[in-house]
Order: sequence, then C-alpha cells, then structure tokens
Amino acid sequence: MGLILGIDPGAATGVAAYEGGKLVELLTIKPFQLERFLCGRAGAAPSVMFEDSRLETRLWNARQKGAYGAALATARSVGQVDAWCVLIADLCADMGISAHGISPTVKGAKVAASAFGRITGWTKRCNQHERDAAMVAWKFRNSVVLKGRPC
Repeated sequence: MGLILGIDPGAATGVAAYEGGKLVELLTIKPFQLERFLCGRAGAAPSVMFEDSRLETRLWNARQKGAYGAALATARSVGQVDAWCVLIADLCADMGISAHGISPTVKGAKVAASAFGRITGWTKRCNQHERDAAMVAWKFRNSVVLKGRPC
C-alpha cells in the first residue's frame, strides 16, 4: 500500500490523501493548484482517484425542475467540472501518475460530517468538498499503488 489521493473537482476542489489505508490529509484547493498539489506528492508514487462527472449519463439538478435558467446553470457547472476532469487525467498522464475516474454514483451520496468521522476516523474539521474527495478514494485506500515518476 502507498499513497492514494482522492480528488473532488470543482471551483473549490477537495483533495484527500490516504497512506497505508489511513486518511492523513484533507484540503480544499483551486483547480489551478492541482499541478502543484500532485507534483508535491509525485515522489511518493501516488494513485489518484477522482470523481469523474463524464461517467454519468444523467444530470442531477437541485434547482427547480423544468426552468430554463436552472438547466442552463446546471449545464455550465457540469461543463466546468468535466473540463477539470480532463485536466486531472491529463496532468496525471503527463506526470506518470496512475489516475482513475470514479462516477458520482459509484462514489455514493454525500456524507455528513458526523457520519464521516465515524466512517473514516477523521476527527478534525472538514468541508463537503474534502469529504467527497475522501469518499471517492475510500474504497481504494488499501489498494496497491502503481509506480509513477516524480516531477
């Protein structure tokens, strides 16, 4: 086992790190900081699991259904996240880091902070983006890490 990184792409990108199966780090960063984040951990030959919206065939909209404005806002948001998924996959490929997209359905529903602590053992503060990143990688936290090359 080695370093497993979970990423929840978005304007506020959640990142999580598991070492030896244990959750050791949660952060929220901007998408432009992804390369720096990955480069800082590339020497540990991580594997990246990221929530990949491109793998979903259905779009979910928490706003009022049927409204054109809500549909447009959802399309813009999903388009941005799709672009960040491409960025993550391309950065990892360029850096020789093993990366795997996980559909939001496979990741599962959002987890409240109280339940998250019980599930992961995390006792520090965290936000929803960080919890989502951790849950993307949760099932893979004890996986064998494929070797990558450092920056």
